[in-house]
Amino acid sequence: MNSIINKVAVIGLGNIATRHRRNLKAVFPGAELLVMSASGRIPEEAISDSDGIVASVEALIEAKVELVIVASPAPFHAQHAIPLIEAGIPTLIEKPVTTTSEDADSIQKAIDEHGTPVAVGYCLRYLPSAKELKRLLDNKVIGTLYNAHIEIGQYLPDWRPSKDYRDCVSANRHLGGGALFELSHELDYAQWLLGPLHLQHALLRSSEELNLEVEDMADITALTDTGAVATIHLDFLQRKAHRKCSFVGSYGRIDWDLIQNQLTLTTATETRVLYSEPEWDKNKMYVAMIKDFVQMIGQNGHTCTELAEAVTTVHLINDIKHKACKL
Repeated sequence: MNSIINKVAVIGLGNIATRHRRNLKAVFPGAELLVMSASGRIPEEAISDSDGIVASVEALIEAKVELVIVASPAPFHAQHAIPLIEAGIPTLIEKPVTTTSEDADSIQKAIDEHGTPVAVGYCLRYLPSAKELKRLLDNKVIGTLYNAHIEIGQYLPDWRPSKDYRDCVSANRHLGGGALFELSHELDYAQWLLGPLHLQHALLRSSEELNLEVEDMADITALTDTGAVATIHLDFLQRKAHRKCSFVGSYGRIDWDLIQNQLTLTTATETRVLYSEPEWDKNKMYVAMIKDFVQMIGQNGHTCTELAEAVTTVHLINDIKHKACKL
């Protein structure tokens, strides 16, 4: 794998971009890694795990990079990714892929015209308990699915303690902030596990606690194609991080604790842990995602989140924003 990629790049300078640079250096230790800020500015500070800084996407194309991770704020993803796609450069776009359906359609058009490999960074699909859960649900271990309850909450000021939370991407509408876009992993894996979700009701709230211009709470009710009811709660407010799901079927119930990387099955006769690996290194998800994308580039078997899947999440979020009650 290391021999086929000699020059890579990351667009963006935030926390997730820092992680991607570190992982790219680990996966491709001999590769040259170029960096570009989201705005194109040349930072004065040293950038970790980088071999050079450029000011534009055009400069990356001229440098003949062979793989780019776009980790700029979501509203800039299309303008950064499309020229790369048109140049035939494989591009991994951080989630959410965009914040508008128009941008998503423009990226898809570029892929259709140029055939460039493109994937979207929904890394939770690589969590071992997630892969096992999908296998169990696909095999109907709990029978006919009736309900899915999905919840995530974490106190936004604790996300990046060294930075004022009001200045971060999550808090700012023009950067693609708000609970729906920032916590879109839950909407992605819900549709990965359950199939398309059909919105029935949504409520968006902005608390006095954080005083944001975007929603810090979202409550969603949707139906699957089979008639199961999915309820999803997202928030920036819970003081202790919480990320759990429950799936209720005709034979029993599966509880999924994403933080503990654990699955528990409850039936009429038993409660049994099906999978548990709480000490598993979460960074392995991101590394696995990069390696899977290389498989996609090589036209080998892969499980990458393709653009069409990620676009369904953008459409769902925009539908929620359009139809939701707001408090």
